[in-house]
Amino acid sequence: MARNRHWRFPQQENIRKVTSAMEDNAVRNSTVETTQTVRVEPTGWPAYDIHIGPGLLPRAGEIIRPLLARPKTLVVTDENVARHHLDALSASLNAAGIEHAVTVLPAGESTKSWQHLQELVEEILAQQLERNDHIIAFGGGVIGDLAGFAAAIARRGMPFIQIPTTLLAQVDSSVGGKTGINSPHGKNLIGAFHQPSVVLADTDVLATLPRRELLAGYAEVVKYGLLGDADFFAWLEAHGNDVLALKPEAIIHAVATSCRAKAAIVTEDAREKGRRALLNLGHTFGHALEAALGYDGTLLHGEGVAIGMAQALRFSEKLGLCPPGRAARVAEHLAAVGLPVDLRAIHNRLPAPKDLLELMRQDKKASGGKLVFILVRDIGEAFIARDVAEEDVLAFLREELAEA
Repeated sequence: MARNRHWRFPQQENIRKVTSAMEDNAVRNSTVETTQTVRVEPTGWPAYDIHIGPGLLPRAGEIIRPLLARPKTLVVTDENVARHHLDALSASLNAAGIEHAVTVLPAGESTKSWQHLQELVEEILAQQLERNDHIIAFGGGVIGDLAGFAAAIARRGMPFIQIPTTLLAQVDSSVGGKTGINSPHGKNLIGAFHQPSVVLADTDVLATLPRRELLAGYAEVVKYGLLGDADFFAWLEAHGNDVLALKPEAIIHAVATSCRAKAAIVTEDAREKGRRALLNLGHTFGHALEAALGYDGTLLHGEGVAIGMAQALRFSEKLGLCPPGRAARVAEHLAAVGLPVDLRAIHNRLPAPKDLLELMRQDKKASGGKLVFILVRDIGEAFIARDVAEEDVLAFLREELAEA
């Protein structure tokens, strides 16, 4: 249930303290690397910018204000983000003269539900926000997906802004306009394409993330190297620990490179009619694992993607599509930074291979009743496979579970 709904006007002294601290941090980082901007031009939608770098949260109000039809909005966040960063965002919005209500939701994947979607839409209407007013999604992928979906359907479509606070959201879910909620049948099966007006990816906020959350986001960073940029994957092998240590040059390069890769694909295929499906490398396997575990937090989305990517490489090798040794190289890097690459930690909770296969049938890429996989010919050379035999998938899943 949504909590702490209120108009928020922090005391001026608190505003000065929060803003000053973050501005000091931004000044320190700015000597290393300036903010980068990635332009997204999705077909059929207005273009928008992704701003990437330190010190963006204290500037959010001044960046957002020109986009608003009137200075009134609703900030949607979760309990964890609210505790660490809500005062800073509120201070910035207040400084820009933007009246704002706040809805604080429970943290976790289970929040992407019909119940919370209904509560959020009702809150939007209760606050008397108009069709041209913006919703601000301030959080990780769960908040971005849920708030974006609510914006897509409230008053038959309202604009929204993404301020992602996790690495995973900054490089993936906040960019490209996919919004939605989960179903017992599978992940993100209910939703809409709805592009944001702007994305503010403040790399400073990543410092409050637990290591596990950072790793979950890093899996999506690795994905961009595997699907189309072998040089970037090699760079990550050399500098992955710098990215995870949030060294300014490394983290900004990783986020910006990932966003550019996604922007290029989204520009060409905004509604996933073709090439955009490549972005789901590792997701067909990973989503099935998440669904099998009931989205209970045992496996974070990025952890599922890490396992799924390792499986996609192993499956590609098994089918003779990829040279030997590539799967081991990818798994070695993922494991070296601390990500899971197989089913050993969760195999006792997984259903039989045929039931995992059934969960894969719910994958959004499935077409004509057939499974669609993202496989690889080599690192940096992913492709869409529409002719994979189900018996081969089943045999592979049996092997994976047997070896767990």
